Amino acid sequence: MAQVTLKGSPVEVTGQLPQIGQQAPAFSLVAGDLSDVSLASLAGKRKVLNIFPSVDTPTCATSVRAFNASASKLSNTVVLCISTDLPFAQARFCGAEGLENVVNLSTMRGADFLANYGVAIASGPLVGVAARAVVVLDENDKVLHSELVGEIADEPNYDAAMAVLK
Repeated sequence: MAQVTLKGSPVEVTGQLPQIGQQAPAFSLVAGDLSDVSLASLAGKRKVLNIFPSVDTPTCATSVRAFNASASKLSNTVVLCISTDLPFAQARFCGAEGLENVVNLSTMRGADFLANYGVAIASGPLVGVAARAVVVLDENDKVLHSELVGEIADEPNYDAAMAVLK
């Protein structure tokens, strides 16, 4: 079990974040049209998994905007913004912001993703949602970059995540 903080207060996170060099665990999450999207369905593409609690918080919204801007410059790469938000909330946010370079995915039918990716918040006021993390995968789903952000209210290290894709 890992520990991060939320505005300085300790928060326990279950599971283990995939580490550099490991094969990413399979997953199935829910897209904006309520279809299931699996890791296998994205085969052959590089993937940035931007994992966070909710698009309705300032830091999460900032990370989606930042990765949206970065994604437009990358070839053969998809940015997956993964949260426990329902697809309707994700679509509302991206529509209002004009964000078109990311794919929103919800854990609404894929709660096992939280534990399998080591981001399941197990204590504190956010129990049941994802901790903030970034996992970058190559075309074969091998982990190139992995970061569990130590303070949930902080942004991830965008430069480190993007550097492995250049």
